[in-house]
Amino acid sequence: MFSLYLYLALALLVGIITGIFTGLAPGIHINLIAALLFAAATSITFVSELNPLVLAVFLVSIAITHIFIDFIPSIFLGAPDEDSYLSILPGHEMLIKGKGYQAIVLTLYGCLAGLFLILVFSPIFYFFLPKIYPYAERIMPYILVLASFFLIYFEKTSRLKALIVFLLSGFLGIATLNLPIKESLLPLFTGLFGVSSLVTSISKKQKIPKQEIEKIKNIGVGKKSFLKSIFASIIASPLCSFLPGMGSGQAAVIGSEVIGELNRKEFLVLLGIISTTVTGLSFITLYSIGKARTGIAVAIGKFIELSLKDIIIISIAIILTGIIAFFISVFIARIFSKYISKINYRLLSLIILLILVVVCFLLSGFLGILVLAVSTAVGLTCIYLGIRRTHMMGCLLLPTILLYLL
Repeated sequence: MFSLYLYLALALLVGIITGIFTGLAPGIHINLIAALLFAAATSITFVSELNPLVLAVFLVSIAITHIFIDFIPSIFLGAPDEDSYLSILPGHEMLIKGKGYQAIVLTLYGCLAGLFLILVFSPIFYFFLPKIYPYAERIMPYILVLASFFLIYFEKTSRLKALIVFLLSGFLGIATLNLPIKESLLPLFTGLFGVSSLVTSISKKQKIPKQEIEKIKNIGVGKKSFLKSIFASIIASPLCSFLPGMGSGQAAVIGSEVIGELNRKEFLVLLGIISTTVTGLSFITLYSIGKARTGIAVAIGKFIELSLKDIIIISIAIILTGIIAFFISVFIARIFSKYISKINYRLLSLIILLILVVVCFLLSGFLGILVLAVSTAVGLTCIYLGIRRTHMMGCLLLPTILLYLL
């Protein structure tokens, strides 16, 4: 038993180190690491002989660390993951004003609050989700249609433009998911949210001012604003945790609209809360109804049939990893803040752009590059139309809706 706990501790530490890498490296997603680990488990003797719970804790620690760390390149470099892409706009606005470090810390505060909400929601999901889900599943496509309508209806710039972008990205998602491409979501999301942002930054020849590095205790949104963000996440997180195709970005928008419009600081806190909560609850969802709503949960479902004891150990791993990842993220964010204004931001954007293209080619081939080009065009269209980028999540929502209906 002692050796098992030792292996679990080592798995957590190695997972944190791996999560730092995946969070900082453009184009490298935790789902890719999960796929590699699954391949290793079937071909490498040492990995295959490990207790499945050890592998599960390893993946969980990667996932949680990745969430904390990923906001750093998302805000400073404009190279987001699909769970953090919405932080680009308010985070980049603060970066241009010299407050990029503050933006990172606000999302990290949200991530910490998300750990608390995981503990609150877990018993609810455990006892009530199995009873509710069979009825919800029957009307799932209509719930997703209603959520999509909600997002489009509350677009402040133009509902017609929002609908056009939603349908464009939706049809692109359908085409991409039906092509023989490995890691098909990589070029799709990289083009929609990553490359399009980088191209925009390069074309504007943007310069980053010197960043203010404040003490953590001096950074905040106020008690009332923080509670407002928490209430918004309480409304949105459960939806995102068991609705297929619904990402944290859409959940954040829905929560902010229901609770009342949030300022950029409140929204960054909200996004941090939802990103952590949704990932954490995905494991409870996997246990309670046998449905995986994140790539990492899918991988864990392949390794182990979760028991209640496993869920308790995984929950402890989530909390410990989150606390450690918070301090690591603050440290890395300080380094970024110190040096980001001293480098050629346009050259850095070009290098990151090149890396993303190479990664997409290596993992997804020539068809992946084609998807990358088309998705970048859709992403740029959304940016120049001046509408919310959450509408591009139609790339997952529309295929999911049609999957249920057809």
